[in-house]
Amino acid sequence: MKKSNQLILAVCFLGALFSCSDQLDLQPLDRLTTDTFYKSRADFDGAIFASYSSIQDLWGTSTETLGERGEFWKLTCVITDDVAADAVTSDQRSRDIDALLIRAADVPYAAAYTQIYEGIYRANIVLDRLNAENELTEEDKTVLAAEAKFLRAWFHFQALKMFGTPPLAMEIIPGINDQALPNATKDELFDAILTDLSDAAAGLPPVWDSGNTGRATSWAAISYIGKVNVWKEDWPAAITAFENVVNNGPYSLMPNYGDNFNYTMENNAESIFEIQFGGPFSDDNLWVFDDTHSEDFKASQGIARSYYWDAGGNGVPGGKNGWFAPTQDLLNAFEAGDTRLGTMLYQEGDTYYSYDAGGQIVQPYDPTWSSTSLTSSKYQGEVNTVPGNRSPNGQSEFNNERWFRFAELKLLYAEALIEGGGDLGIAERQINDIRNRAGLPDLEVGADLLTAMRQEKRIELAFEPHRWFDITRWGIGPDVFGANWDERLNVFPFPLSEIERSDGLLQQNQGY
Repeated sequence: MKKSNQLILAVCFLGALFSCSDQLDLQPLDRLTTDTFYKSRADFDGAIFASYSSIQDLWGTSTETLGERGEFWKLTCVITDDVAADAVTSDQRSRDIDALLIRAADVPYAAAYTQIYEGIYRANIVLDRLNAENELTEEDKTVLAAEAKFLRAWFHFQALKMFGTPPLAMEIIPGINDQALPNATKDELFDAILTDLSDAAAGLPPVWDSGNTGRATSWAAISYIGKVNVWKEDWPAAITAFENVVNNGPYSLMPNYGDNFNYTMENNAESIFEIQFGGPFSDDNLWVFDDTHSEDFKASQGIARSYYWDAGGNGVPGGKNGWFAPTQDLLNAFEAGDTRLGTMLYQEGDTYYSYDAGGQIVQPYDPTWSSTSLTSSKYQGEVNTVPGNRSPNGQSEFNNERWFRFAELKLLYAEALIEGGGDLGIAERQINDIRNRAGLPDLEVGADLLTAMRQEKRIELAFEPHRWFDITRWGIGPDVFGANWDERLNVFPFPLSEIERSDGLLQQNQGY
């Protein structure tokens, strides 16, 4: 845990302050302390929302902290074979990651690490204060403890995927000189994450009321138990969890693939966990808006997705950056007749939609707007480039980031069955369900199911934060990147600042 996290003590109650709710008895900031704040259910809800808000910050844009510029997209998308850093418009950090130039001193790794452990710290504060004097019922304590453990597990899982052997931060450490933590082993991480998720599954409700949409549920926790066990390669445990979700859970595939990214269809039947971005002001949303920024930025907050992904550069309508461009390799991976292509990419002959302060922009797509002749249309298009989904200046949008969809779970279920010697007929059905929705026929008799699953996962989840971790987990880096691959890339480096701050207690990953 970084020492600077002590500063969060001064702001950990911001989750209850952001909403300006009439239910809160707000006091001047100089009268709020951890002893006086953590009393009511509203206080604790605010604190737990602050932990959720650290997830939003992964995509943050900031001039006030590390100078983040959508770093998580670089770490999960630009680094893959699906996305390129635009050769004309992108920043140097994007180009370096695209070229697999990974350095411990660079901003993206420090940004992700900071936001992950901030989220863990905020979850731990809730767990710590539940045991102090407060006004909560036993039911309140059960649910809040389960939710905090879900979040703590979620953040640790991201740290495991990114850094391999990151520290386990399972409690609040009060001493300023005792904040540094050593690397944990993978076994320790898996045990802690799965224990937290099991507690979350037991204590969370299966569904929240409409006023709490977006909060983690027991079904989300069970789904993550399956997913974490895939990473652990405990195939029987993964199969058990996924079978429960598929057969008994509340999820189903949306009829149309594009509905998943329509801002009017957030938190739909396919959504297991998505990152909430309300708008146009933070007061109407459960989660704290991008708290990478100060309150002065509130009016234009949200997620800057189109700012980085829409076509950009001189003469391109909309005034966006155009940093991240889909690759021809991704385009070539689509089968003929795949209806997902229209949701995924703009290419020559398409109608292009963007948005600026003047409103919606509609023009024929010009392939010269991108160095790859392609631009992402996922989360965009005619339905999403409208005032209800955009800040007044046209740069930010409020459409949630879909993180874990039922489509991904079905493909993970197929993988677990294939790798774990399960029922291959059920595995093939999961893959065909995804294909059929995309307008594709069932797999041919005798098809290699593992290859088919990997193909569908790449296309179905393109531009969602999964491809890089599949490449490293499957060990296919040499196949994807050829001579550019280096085995050290299976994990990212721990930020150099964290290594130095720990006085050598935190050990750097090999090769960095």
